[in-house]
Parts: sequence; C-alpha cells; structure tokens
Amino acid sequence: MSAAVAVTGIGLVTPAGIGTKESWERLLSGVPTAATDPELAGLPVDFSCRVPQQQLDSSLGRGLRWRTDRFIQFAVVAAREAVADAGLYPAEWDGTRVGVVIGVGGSAMEHMGEYAKLAEGRHGAVTPSLVARSQPGMAAGEVSLDLGAKGPTMCTSTVCSSGTAALSAAKMLLDAGSCDIVVAGGTDSARCHWGSVAFWRMGALSTRCDTPAEASRPFDADRDGFVLAEGSGVLVVERAEHARARSARVYAELAGQGLAGDAHHFVAPHPDGAGAVHAMRAALADAGLSAGDIDHVNAHGTSTTLNDLAEARALRRVFGAPPPVTANKGVFGHAIGGGGAIEAACSVLSLHHSVIPPTANLDRLDPDIDLDIVAGRPRPAALSAVLSNSVGFGGHNAAVVFRKP
Repeated sequence: MSAAVAVTGIGLVTPAGIGTKESWERLLSGVPTAATDPELAGLPVDFSCRVPQQQLDSSLGRGLRWRTDRFIQFAVVAAREAVADAGLYPAEWDGTRVGVVIGVGGSAMEHMGEYAKLAEGRHGAVTPSLVARSQPGMAAGEVSLDLGAKGPTMCTSTVCSSGTAALSAAKMLLDAGSCDIVVAGGTDSARCHWGSVAFWRMGALSTRCDTPAEASRPFDADRDGFVLAEGSGVLVVERAEHARARSARVYAELAGQGLAGDAHHFVAPHPDGAGAVHAMRAALADAGLSAGDIDHVNAHGTSTTLNDLAEARALRRVFGAPPPVTANKGVFGHAIGGGGAIEAACSVLSLHHSVIPPTANLDRLDPDIDLDIVAGRPRPAALSAVLSNSVGFGGHNAAVVFRKP
C-alpha cells in the first residue's frame, strides 16, 4: 500500500458547458446532452455530445484558438480551472516540482481539409501547425507551457481509459517523490467526420438519429451503442504533506490506482472483464481497502452490449454484491480519452457532496445485469470511498479509488 495523495482542484469541460459547476448540475439533472450535430450532417450517425463552441471560444485567447486542436483547448481550459480551484498560483510555485499528465485516446482526426490538400498535391497549402496541433502529447505540452509546469510532462494514450491511466501515472509520480503537485486528467474530441464514420463502421455507435437524447443508455436492455462526445477532466493532485503545509482545501484522497491488460482481443472486452477485475483489485490493494469498503462505483458504462455486460460481470466478481453504481456517459456521452478523467472528477464530487448522480435513459435494466444502478434522480448517500472504473480497446483497464479526507 502506498501513501494517499490529496485532490485539491477540479476542472471540467464537457458538453454541459465550461466549468465544474455547470457540468455537475447537468449530471445531477440526468438530462442528456446528445443532440443533432450540424458538423456531422449527411453522415450515417449525425449526432453527438458537443462542447458549446461560444463558451469555449470565450475561454481561450486568439493564439490558442488558431494553433491548437479542440482536444488541446479543452485540456488547457480545464487545467486552468483546476489550478485556480486548488488555490495555486503558477507565478509563485516551484515549476520544477509540478508535473503534467494528460491522457489522450487519439488525435489528428478532424483535419479533413488538410487531408484534401495532400490528396490534391497542394503540399505547400498544408498548415505548418499540423504536427504541433495534432500529436497526443501536445495536450500535456500546452498545459505545461500555459502553467509553467517544468516537472515530468507526459501523455498516457490507452484509448478509452487514457484519462484514468493519467491519474494512475500521476499518483505513481507523487508516490515516488518526483513531484509535489501533478496536474492530471484526460481530454479528447472524436466527434468529427472521421471519428463518427470510423466508430459507426465498426458497429460501436448508437444509430438513434431521430431521438439522439435517448441514444446513450448504459446498462439499459435497449441500448445499441455509445454516443460520441468530447471534453476534458483535470484534477490537481499533490502530496498530502504539501497540501497540508499550504492549508489547502482537500476534496478527497486519491488513495489507490490499478492498471491491467486483458490480453484477449483487439477491441472486444474479456467476456468476464478479467482485466477490469485485476485493475480494480489492484486499486483496492494500493488503497489498503477491501471491496466492502467501497460505497459507490462510477462505471465505464459505454452503452454497448459487450462492454456493459463484461463490466457488470467484473463488478460482481470484485464486489460480490456491488455497491450502488452510476454511469455518467448517459448524460455526457463517450469522450474517449477524456471520459475516464471526467468520470473521476465526478466521483470526487459525489464523495464531496454525498450524492450519486443518476444514470440517464435507464428505462429497463438489462435482465442479464444484476447491479443496483442509480437512475431517475440523484441518490443521497453517506460515502467514504468511491471507485471509478475505465476500460478501453486493446484491453486497457484502469481504476482509481478516492477516499474521504
């Protein structure tokens, strides 16, 4: 068991809006954000969960709007909020002791115009910023630049578990004494032409184009796939002694983390969630807790047939009779590399406010899923420890445990 670290700041950019308050309130309302997306018009799946453009533009300077892709912009805005929320001032900190870890599932998927220039042989017309704006690691790089963080700076890219894996890596850095503070989370934007068509072609997306708000329905018997989304979640985590020394407000302790692989299939999860089981048990062991100590699970809950069944089986294997479960993707959709970090941030908020948000669109629980899933309205609960779970294509599994400070 390693020492716990303090969560002192939260930043969120989601389809509900820019900022933690708007996102949390929308999640508690249980009202989905999925809607027809004008940018996807004419595609087989023409809806998504989209971050409000006007709010995003007003949160960025002209330079960042021009030279960075959306996934980078989300990360910078969320990181700024998290750092301010933590009561930290980059001008005053020792930047060499501040790390940045940002998970990104993919990148370079929104450049249709640039690809067309290449296909037409107009090489000189390709934007010179293409490399810097599209590499996954540039999210962490731009956050580091924006904040003056000069410690370890890295990207975790484990597909849909990237954001949770970033929190795992951040805890490892703090446990090792490499940093005093780490700005960590995930970001992504796959709701573009390439993303929509590619995920649709592999059969992963819901096709409820007539009723997009009803499309993301984790664990529901009538689910037919996930809804593409975008956004970022960023937490400020720091050594507990460091937080105490500056009298910081502590939302929660990041008490444990676990990472594991399925080694089963390139996209399908292990039918019994073997890798997820290993990751959750590792996170519990790292936290020094037993399964019975967990009061709530924030599930990956993509709304796909295979994933939801595998995750439900994994939860039964780890917990026996699992505690109350929720799935944030019913409201926010699936933000790929940003999803796990958004859900981790919401897990911290659940712990802080003693309430479990509802799972949207859960009208009829899949009879093969035996879980106590919170639905309909928020459920007040006395929470002392919460687990947030993520899985990804390629068999990537990650779990983190948060505990009341």
